[in-house]
Amino acid sequence: MSSSIDQMVHQLRAVAAQAAAAPAPSASSPATTQDFAAMLKSAVDEVNTAQMDARMLTRQFEAGDPDVNLQDVVLSLQKASLSFQTMVQVRNKLVSAYQEIMNMQV
Repeated sequence: MSSSIDQMVHQLRAVAAQAAAAPAPSASSPATTQDFAAMLKSAVDEVNTAQMDARMLTRQFEAGDPDVNLQDVVLSLQKASLSFQTMVQVRNKLVSAYQEIMNMQV
């Protein structure tokens, strides 16, 4: 479990490094805003899908489905929990950045 968390942290750092190395988009580019909105919606949809899958597996296990084992249920619940916690942290960072921008003096 620890190695998968380390792997995820490594992937996040790699994505952050790519984002830092990417050229800054022009302020007049509406495509950038649409891409960010689409990316954010996609991330929220993925979290929702993970939670729905975990809920479905839990219900199947509770119903006694022989094709669903406890390990799969626990793993899916942990994935859903971790993805939700990550989404909450991203939201907190976005709110913090927004508040910082709004408090800037022009």
